[in-house]
Amino acid sequence: MTLLGLHLGMAVLWAMATGSLTFASLVMGVIVGGGVLHLLGPVLGDPRYGIRFYRAIALAFFFLRELFASGIRVAVDVLRPSLDLTPAVIAVPLDLRHEAAIVLLANMVSLTPGTLSIDLSEDNSTLYVHTMYGADPEAARQAIKRDFEQRIQEVFR
Repeated sequence: MTLLGLHLGMAVLWAMATGSLTFASLVMGVIVGGGVLHLLGPVLGDPRYGIRFYRAIALAFFFLRELFASGIRVAVDVLRPSLDLTPAVIAVPLDLRHEAAIVLLANMVSLTPGTLSIDLSEDNSTLYVHTMYGADPEAARQAIKRDFEQRIQEVFR
């Protein structure tokens, strides 16, 4: 059983032990289970599980915020009478090496309004991204690296 499966099982057991299988009791079970697994992580083979799990939760909340903000920005720009868009394809050099992390980055970029992952180099070192806001390609590249890649790297480290 993976640590994530054990973590989710502990959350359900916590909720059942409290006598109410509600969202609040499940959230509390996730918090308590994460703390227990963080303390037992070295014994179970992953000493950083608790930290990585909470960073994954933070990444999910960051992505939802980014998704909302980008959606509003694109909607406002599309509804304007004059479009001030400068579409561009930019190459984003990747520091990520884990395949799942690269796939997660490409999907997050594609799901964010205004950007689309279009290709990955054969050696998985560069992600090609189409952006609606390519007036400053270096700023767009650094935003992807700083906002998405760095947070994903913290989860997979």
